[in-house]
Amino acid sequence: MSNRPSRNDFNPYYETYIEKVPEGSINDVLLEAQQATSELLASIPEERGSFKYAEGKWSMKEVIGHINDTERVMSYRLLRISRGDSTPLPGFDQDVFVAGARFNEYTIEELAEEYRAIRQSTLKLLDKLTDEELSRRGSASDSEVTALALAYIIAGHELHHLNVLKERYLID
Repeated sequence: MSNRPSRNDFNPYYETYIEKVPEGSINDVLLEAQQATSELLASIPEERGSFKYAEGKWSMKEVIGHINDTERVMSYRLLRISRGDSTPLPGFDQDVFVAGARFNEYTIEELAEEYRAIRQSTLKLLDKLTDEELSRRGSASDSEVTALALAYIIAGHELHHLNVLKERYLID
């Protein structure tokens, strides 16, 4: 599928993420992002993993863990909605998730391996979905959303945080 979600397919909060997603098949975009993200993560020296660019901000490891957790949540939503489940899905508090995890206890490589496994799972799910299934609507975080929009949110959220890592954590 190469169609982009329309503005009425998601909450306006997610527009900044969706705008970051380049043109093309969302499956191809996610596959290319996996390569780029894996290369970026491999370039981070382990001793910099706990670095925070400011007081109260997440460490690099926490940012990576947050990317992983968010893709899990969004992919779960995508699964439920694409299957026609109309049960309203709750939101999640990213700060609670990060605080409840122990991301700084893991190596960057462990977090990167987890990232790749999660991405492979998302890609396998998307590979099997039809245009009809991707166009299905559901409710998540008290807002209507399509399965396709969730795939774009995954991609755009990752791109957003990669930019944060590059710009604020000074990674090439």
